[in-house]
Amino acid sequence: MIELAPGLIYRPAHFSRVEQEALVAAIRDIVRAAPLFTPTMPRTGKPFSVRMTNCGPLGWVSDRDGGYRYQATHPATGEPWPAMPPALLDAWRDLAGFDAQPEACLVNFYAAGARMGLHVDSDEQEPRAPVLSISLGATCLFRYGGSKRGDPTKSVKLSSGDAVVIGGQSRFCHHGVDRLFPGTSTLLANDARINLTLRRVTPA
Repeated sequence: MIELAPGLIYRPAHFSRVEQEALVAAIRDIVRAAPLFTPTMPRTGKPFSVRMTNCGPLGWVSDRDGGYRYQATHPATGEPWPAMPPALLDAWRDLAGFDAQPEACLVNFYAAGARMGLHVDSDEQEPRAPVLSISLGATCLFRYGGSKRGDPTKSVKLSSGDAVVIGGQSRFCHHGVDRLFPGTSTLLANDARINLTLRRVTPA
């Protein structure tokens, strides 16, 4: 365990290769039930460079007209999100240190060249709960800073099987993914990366 900043906990190689493969298999089942979609920015409608889906009672979505929000159904199919796999609930119990279960797991799929700009996870109504992030596939450069966008930032490489807990004083820190490193994935084809982000949305 490495504390990158107060409340920002990095756990390298937390998931074994077998556990990673099992998570990927579970994600494939999720995607079959809730296909990947491309969220868009509020107001501008600019597409994200990642595709995504969700599992759990709630899912995070974004589009030009509705903005950032959580909802109980897939924006394209109108169907409820698939249940969260037990392995993810176990990971939350082991790493998050929060009694109430997560309600949303964002599944972000990064193809080669995709990135995620600096942002704060602030759409949740339970600020005491941390955000749990799990990396699968290609290594990425994860950047993190303070509560203000202009605060200084630092970076760390996240590899397949790594986990990060964003909580405590760092719960509302800016963070993002600057790039993927080619040739670093033996888990997913075509230098792809999957990021699983577990969140508690409503007050516990």
